[in-house]
Amino acid sequence: MNKEKTKCGFVAIIGKPNSGKSTIMNLLLGQNLSIVTRKAQTTRNKVKGILTGKDFQIIFLDTPGILEPGYELQSFMFSEIKVSLNEADVILYIVDAWKFNTKSFTETEEKFSDEFTGKKRIILLNKIDIKKKQEIEAIIKEIKQITGIEKVFPVSALKKINTDNLIDIIREEIPESPFYYEEDYLTDKPVRFFVAEIIRKKVLELFSEEIPYSVFIEVREYKEREDHKDFINADIIVERESQKVILLGKHGEKIKLIGEKSRREIEKFIGKEAFLKLFVKVRKDWRNDKNFLRQQY
Repeated sequence: MNKEKTKCGFVAIIGKPNSGKSTIMNLLLGQNLSIVTRKAQTTRNKVKGILTGKDFQIIFLDTPGILEPGYELQSFMFSEIKVSLNEADVILYIVDAWKFNTKSFTETEEKFSDEFTGKKRIILLNKIDIKKKQEIEAIIKEIKQITGIEKVFPVSALKKINTDNLIDIIREEIPESPFYYEEDYLTDKPVRFFVAEIIRKKVLELFSEEIPYSVFIEVREYKEREDHKDFINADIIVERESQKVILLGKHGEKIKLIGEKSRREIEKFIGKEAFLKLFVKVRKDWRNDKNFLRQQY
């Protein structure tokens, strides 16, 4: 008796900062694996999300936003994009309809020409709910002319417009292969990675301007306790004393708020109660510290 054929492949999700990459991946997975905020450059690592169906398995790689590196952390983020593209069987390219710019789009095509060569690509024109129909049609036509790719689909991840058949579209492109992961796997990242991401998300949400991208979360201790709350000890690392003062707040009110909001979301994520202990520490210019970045990433 022949075993039923299965399909399995890696799909790299790429795009400019804030184009909707993480929102798309979370929508496709039905889980919030990648943090989503209104701030650009939210995603730093490629996050591996695994979607398994009856006869297919798609491994999504959510990458940092495409930009010109200005410091060591951004250089690391840029290298993560290239690694993901090289690993991928299919590239899911998210283009922001609202911010579409011919020159910028063409530059990206040239920047990743080597990585794009020979790869199957699907382009999603996202945020179509804030553009007129004729404008959307004109952008799609231009994208097709520049890339030579016919598979350009207008969608709105936020409004869930034209997103119902995205899995089928992607499934068509991945190769025949046995599954790489067990069927109940959702990600290969450890729980403490997502705990750190949740805390960072709350910092970004609460301090939109004061703390831009100079915040790093280090989960120093995570203890799963069967009959008690899970214990989490984490550091919020910033670059300047002034940022530490902002995060602490008067009489520690701000750090308490970060802790409360983070703990609630962490508990929702892990499905049980947790005790979260937070400290704010200063590590000057950590974004340009190669040794520190190498240790953490």
